[in-house]
Amino acid sequence: MSDSGLSSPSPLPPLPAADRPETAARLRDAFLGASFTADGLLDLLGAPAYAALARSETVPALRATRGDTPLELLVRLFLLQQPVPHARVADVLPVDECLAGGWLTAAGTDEVAAAVDVRPYGGPEGEDWFIVSDLGCAVGGAGGVGSREEGVVLGVGGASTTLAGLTVRTPVAAALDLGTGSGIQALHATRHATRVTATDVNPRALHITALTLALSGAPAADLREGSLYAPVPDGETYDLIVSNPPFVISPGARLTYRDGGMGGDDLCSTLVRQTGERLNEGGFAHFLANWQHVAGEEWQDRLRGWVPRGCDAWIVQREVQDVTQYAELWLRDAGDHRADPAAYQALYDAWLDEFEARKVKAVGFGWITLRRTASAEPTVTVEEWPHPVEQPLGETVLAHFARLDYLREHDDAALLEAHFKLAAEVVQEQVGLPGAEDPEHVVLRQHRGMRRATKVDTVGAGFAGVCDGSLSAGRILDAIAQLVGEDPVLLRDRTPAQIRLLVEQGFLEPV
Repeated sequence: MSDSGLSSPSPLPPLPAADRPETAARLRDAFLGASFTADGLLDLLGAPAYAALARSETVPALRATRGDTPLELLVRLFLLQQPVPHARVADVLPVDECLAGGWLTAAGTDEVAAAVDVRPYGGPEGEDWFIVSDLGCAVGGAGGVGSREEGVVLGVGGASTTLAGLTVRTPVAAALDLGTGSGIQALHATRHATRVTATDVNPRALHITALTLALSGAPAADLREGSLYAPVPDGETYDLIVSNPPFVISPGARLTYRDGGMGGDDLCSTLVRQTGERLNEGGFAHFLANWQHVAGEEWQDRLRGWVPRGCDAWIVQREVQDVTQYAELWLRDAGDHRADPAAYQALYDAWLDEFEARKVKAVGFGWITLRRTASAEPTVTVEEWPHPVEQPLGETVLAHFARLDYLREHDDAALLEAHFKLAAEVVQEQVGLPGAEDPEHVVLRQHRGMRRATKVDTVGAGFAGVCDGSLSAGRILDAIAQLVGEDPVLLRDRTPAQIRLLVEQGFLEPV
């Protein structure tokens, strides 16, 4: 035990060689031959055990791999960190080559063990990919951290897949994965970017990213060591920037993958502020972030202040935790709750002291998307939407910014001349007391994309319901005015704001 009462972290083991592409290729072939893939895992384990892995629970998977098939051996070896007989694995893998290349290590006299975790991962077009991470870190979740060593590199977690799903996937010349970790975002980018650059302050992460790309059969990336934009020379710009940064707001830097070493939410703020000058015209940047809710300050105003000049922004707060929930989450993430009770209490106190000093009452989590624009008046949307959404969301994000362009280019008069159609899978709900003659309010609800719900008045509901692209908005309003006995001029004056909102939120699509 150290003076703090916490056990000393175990040193991280050596990594496989990153300069032996032929070994990675043969290992990949062996994996595919044994169906050690995302689909193969699901077939072998079944949905409950497969889902348990995402929660860092391995017992169901261990129970499902008691046999001696090649796939069961590979799951125990590379995903569940169990030693397996050398002779048996030799029938499945090029064992001597894997031992020489550092993918396997000797365990006793007649067994071998994996030097890294490898998690099969299905790409968006059915690609069979493999994410490499440190031992004990492949299956994600707060309990999945297998080492408390500062430079440990995690595998795929919920945040990783959220960011991958958010990202706009149009073909681009240059993409940057800032803070690459295990390389999952860089791997996705290789599908649609001619050139991929990946950076990380942790050299171990860069090494693991190289392994992830090689084992997945993807092109190599330009790997650079450094913090934030330090490895990117002035004037070097990109069409796409993605980052799942070390956004945790903590009282000190302890784990490189989560603690950025800056006070409060300064790391996320700095990252977002510095991005504008790194984006090409029309380029997108996607970030996951935490932000402080400070007493006496609106969190929306705080985030608007982060947006760089010359960028549209869409910021969505997905969750808010009070400071006690937040501290407990990340203390458990590091395994501190399993430490000496007095040490745990001291750490908990330190987190709360930090929040109290900064007048932080809660912490928000969500995503930030920037798009470089030539518009003289960029649009910044900051909203809270904690409800389930459809993933992947990349097409929804792209459509959101296209609608911003449309609305900027059309004043109210132009909107009334335009034609619209109701988006697919939008339903209407009427809310009110049973038996009431009229509903208290009408709700339009989406079943795709953001799955939004918005209140509309009877005019808005009637307008949306007849939008099929055949009539202009103005003509529809004139007909509604005649039906309800309202002055058509007054209705034309007051309705464009509601039309604008329905277009912005994706309920109506311009024809």
